[in-house]
Amino acid sequence: MHSERPLRILHCFRSPVGGIFRHVRDLAEAHANAGHEVGILCDSTTGGAYEDALFDAIRPYLALGVVRLPIHRAIGPSDIVALWRSYKEIRSLQPDVLHGHGAKGGVLARTIGSALRVNKYRVARLYSPHGGSLHYDSRSLKGRAIFRLERLQERLTDALVFVCDYERQTYFTKVGRPPGHNELIYNGIDDREFEPVAVTPGAVDFLYIGMMRDLKGPDLFVESFAAAERIAGRPLSALMIGDGPQQQQYAEMRLRKGLGRRINMLPAMKAREAFALARTVVIPSRAESMPYIVLEALAAGKPLIATRVGGIPEVLGADSGALAEPSVESLATIMAAAIVEQDWAARMMPDPEAFKSRFASSVMTKGVMRLYRELVGNATGEGGTAPYNVSVS
Repeated sequence: MHSERPLRILHCFRSPVGGIFRHVRDLAEAHANAGHEVGILCDSTTGGAYEDALFDAIRPYLALGVVRLPIHRAIGPSDIVALWRSYKEIRSLQPDVLHGHGAKGGVLARTIGSALRVNKYRVARLYSPHGGSLHYDSRSLKGRAIFRLERLQERLTDALVFVCDYERQTYFTKVGRPPGHNELIYNGIDDREFEPVAVTPGAVDFLYIGMMRDLKGPDLFVESFAAAERIAGRPLSALMIGDGPQQQQYAEMRLRKGLGRRINMLPAMKAREAFALARTVVIPSRAESMPYIVLEALAAGKPLIATRVGGIPEVLGADSGALAEPSVESLATIMAAAIVEQDWAARMMPDPEAFKSRFASSVMTKGVMRLYRELVGNATGEGGTAPYNVSVS
């Protein structure tokens, strides 16, 4: 049957760091193993040695290769150059599916996919916001402009794919309910990651792991750690692991507060390696969509404290006692409880089997491939009309 032929799939996104890159790598590996040809187009100016190693690991699964060119975060004249260069690269690869991730990736996939359609080349055009532009304030001038652009691009979109219901509802509120096809397909992680990680001798009490920027709350972590010490009535220990533009700022902050010996800092490393170094993981983000680190920590059997933002309550449960407001007082209170109360983790963490049945990579990749098949069938005149507003959860 023609509709079951292997697909040529190209993922477009800007920054090869963090959750988007993880999401794309998981999809690429699973779909390549299922016999499809997959490629990546992303920015060449972001990332370092750690990201280079991740590219090396995924390259054997990328039959369409890796295209890297300058794609800057800010909107500007350089976008025209990036768009033209991307068009030439994508046209030569002849994809069946263009899946854009994040605002810039969404522009590339949908604009170029539409240009190819003008030239009678049929390609399915998908967009996953992954938070990104949805974090802007709809009352600000910049936010209104960005949401207007998102609305205009819906005409160039065959399907919107949301990784959590929070992201979908935020899009509906700030941009508007899309007239076409949209789906909820939760992020998922590989079966290999559903193995407990034992702590090493000398493990610290708390771990912050993630990007070193205010949006992710490293400053809240430092402040809350100091407050948790006061509540618990004894010195505690912590690690901050990650890279980012404000790394030096947080390093200086912990020294100013006299915490240099109790909060150490290390560069980015694999999550499961980091989990072995601490007893409890803290995610103090001010804003999120569906952070992979929450899924990774729970799959590794780590007790987790997180802020009540984005899709995190969809993972831990809306009434979970492990959820804090993104404030020092709220985080510190829960951090101290995790130290003082011996059965805290047993009472607060979700059931492992129920968690796995919802957030396994196999569930995510099958849902995404089913959608690709439907859209490619529609783009080529096969398979009838795609259903609207279907959820896979």
